[in-house]
Amino acid sequence: MDTKNKIALVTGGSRGLGRNMALALAKKGIDVILTYHSNKAEADKVVAEIESMGQKAVAFQLDAGNVASFDSFFAEATAHLLEKTGSSNFDFLINNAGTALYAPFAETTEEQFDNALNIHYKGVFFLTQKALPYLNDNGRIINIASGLARFSFPGSSAYGSMKGAVEVLTRYLAKELGHRGIAANVVAPGAIETDFGGGRVRDDKEMNGHIAGMTALGRVGLPDDIGGVVAFLCTEEAGWINGQRIEVSGGIFL
Repeated sequence: MDTKNKIALVTGGSRGLGRNMALALAKKGIDVILTYHSNKAEADKVVAEIESMGQKAVAFQLDAGNVASFDSFFAEATAHLLEKTGSSNFDFLINNAGTALYAPFAETTEEQFDNALNIHYKGVFFLTQKALPYLNDNGRIINIASGLARFSFPGSSAYGSMKGAVEVLTRYLAKELGHRGIAANVVAPGAIETDFGGGRVRDDKEMNGHIAGMTALGRVGLPDDIGGVVAFLCTEEAGWINGQRIEVSGGIFL
């Protein structure tokens, strides 16, 4: 599968890991549609950076937890594709958008739970469902989970279990979409230095050192450790990887 003129949709692509994924895809010669929740200025910077690399890019606003908005989002995005490429279809869906939820199990409120569920599971389920008519045969779906679906840190019971649900869903996608040649995989980052969750992994030196000490490669992850793995899964070389969970964590809790 030649990546020339292939197109990837990356949710939450304006910052953090999503930004890194968008840039890594562009380096592979893939054009990018990215979504942002509220920060259009940051999204526009990513678009400009991708265009400076010689690839096409566009950003659209999307609330990844608001299923009712998905139809209008796809109407806007696919109309743009049809105008620019002659087709309303794209090739790769990367479900990356997310927010942090740190709360002890005993203190997690229903409102916190519902907000997280809408973004991290219900949104992923139905955005992918609504993308299917526009996703080219032999395309790829890459869902972003978390190391927290495999190992447990107190305070992440809701977030971690929702990421676990996404991992199970991905195997079902791989099986049910296989007849179209569409592969579905999970990338599960470990702890990464970004502004996610208020930047606590990046800025809390004690936490950073604690995580590094439990990681075989002796440090905390960086965005550059993740984006290239997602981009690789969109290449021809990765075409036989399907229904898999790939943890990208430097070897934490082995």
